[in-house]
Amino acid sequence: MDFGQIYHFLFETFAGIGVLVGVILVLSVIACVIWEVRTRKTFQDRGPAEDEWALFDDEEE
Repeated sequence: MDFGQIYHFLFETFAGIGVLVGVILVLSVIACVIWEVRTRKTFQDRGPAEDEWALFDDEEE
């Protein structure tokens, strides 16, 4: 395969565009996971705020 065939597949066919979208989604998820882990390591000493609420909070006051 030469560059022209790869370009044609990726940018001019529905399957190629699907491959590009899939690759972008996978890379985005990997980047988000890495950044979330690094953020949790950086701010691990901070506890929950007093007025913090949770969407699925099971505690009843």
